[in-house]
Amino acid sequence: MTADIDFTAFFDATPSPYLVLDADLVIRYVNPACLRTTGRARDELVGKYFFDALPENPGFGNAAERNLKASLDRLLDTGDPETAVLQRYDVPAPGQQDGFEERWWSVIHTPLLGPDDRVEWIVQEVTDVTTFVHAAQARRLSEESPARTEGMAAELYARARELHRLNQELRRAHAREQQVAVTLQEAMLSVPDLDRHTNIAVRYLPATASLNVCGDWYDVVDLPPDRYAVAVGDVVGHGLHAAAIMGMLRSALSAVIRAIPSPAQALEVLGIYARSVDGAMAATAVKVLIDTRSRLIIYSNAGHPPPLLLHADGTCDQLDQATDPPLGTREHHVPRPQAGLPYTPGDTLVLYTDGLIERRGEDIDVGMERLTTALAQDRTLDPDPLADALLTRLDVAGGVSDDIALVVIRL
Repeated sequence: MTADIDFTAFFDATPSPYLVLDADLVIRYVNPACLRTTGRARDELVGKYFFDALPENPGFGNAAERNLKASLDRLLDTGDPETAVLQRYDVPAPGQQDGFEERWWSVIHTPLLGPDDRVEWIVQEVTDVTTFVHAAQARRLSEESPARTEGMAAELYARARELHRLNQELRRAHAREQQVAVTLQEAMLSVPDLDRHTNIAVRYLPATASLNVCGDWYDVVDLPPDRYAVAVGDVVGHGLHAAAIMGMLRSALSAVIRAIPSPAQALEVLGIYARSVDGAMAATAVKVLIDTRSRLIIYSNAGHPPPLLLHADGTCDQLDQATDPPLGTREHHVPRPQAGLPYTPGDTLVLYTDGLIERRGEDIDVGMERLTTALAQDRTLDPDPLADALLTRLDVAGGVSDDIALVVIRL
C-alpha cells in the first residue's frame, strides 16, 4: 500500500536545505532551511535561473560556477546523480550590496526522470561545511601554506568524484548481476505443463534483500490421462546458491513423479538424493497428486507448511495427515506417509511456502489463521485474482524478508 505523503510539507519540515531545479536550471522550489542557509528570500530565488539567483563571487573568478555547471550538465546528459563533497561557492553577505562571504558546501544533485526517461527535475541537497573548512587545523594549514589548503580541497573534490564514479560502476555491475540471476531463476522455474492449466495461478516473490532469486519453487506435472501433480518446496537461504540447489531438487522431483506417481515414494527418492547435495539438508517440500476422475487429492509432506483446501462455504481443511521431517534429515531410509482427501468441483487448493504466513516474533498459528481468513473472504475469485488478493491481504505484495511461492488451483 502506497503511503499518502504530502512531499511539499515533507521538504518544508526537513532541517536539510533543498531546492528543486527544472531541466533549464530554473529554481522551482526552495525549502525554508535553504532560505535560512543562503540568507535569501523566496521571491529572490523561485522562478530565477540558478546562476542568476545565486551568482558567483566575482572576486573568486568563475571556478565555482564552472564546476557546478559542469556537474549539472553531466547529470542532464547521463541521468545519473552528481556529488561534490567539498565545493566553494560564496554567497552575498547580509547587509552588503556587493559583498560576498566565503562558503563551502557538500552538494548532492539527484535527477527525477520524466515519462520519456529524460531529466525533468533536479533535487539539490546542500550542506554548509564552512565551519569544518575553517576549523583551527585548517586555519593553521592555511597560514602555513595557502597553496596546500587549496590542494587539499582539490584532492578532496577529486576523491569525491572518483568515489561517485566507482559507486556508479558498482550499481551497473549489480544491475547486470541481478539480470543474470533473474534470467537463471526464470529458466529454472519454467513449467511447460502449467500452460495447459487455466485453473492454476502461480506467484513467486523473492526476498527483498536478495538478488531477485531464491530457494522457493513450484512445479506442475501432467500425468495423462486424468491426473496431474503439483509441488512446492523451500531451500534454506537466499541468493544464487539457494537457487542452484532449488533447481536440482525441483528437477529431480519432477523426473521422479513421472516414473513413480506416488507423492510419498517420490519424496522418499528426493530425500535420498538431497543427502548427496551440499546445502539441500533441511529443505522442505510438499507433493500432491490430483486425480480428476476419482476427485481425490493424494499428498505427502516433507516438513512443509500444510496445503489448504478451500470449500465453497468458506471453510478450509488442512492437508496435515501425512507430514514427515524435511528432506535429508534422516540418516537411514524410512518410508514416508501418504494421505488422501476427496474434493468437490469448485473447491480451491492452495500450496505456499512459509514466507507467506510467517512473521518474526509471531506464532505460526497466527499466520495460518490470517491465511484461512483471507481465503474465506475472497473465495469467489478466480485463481489469478485470488492469488493477488491473498498477497495483498497478507501484506506481502511488496515483498518481505523471506521468499514466497504460491500456487492456487481451482479444482
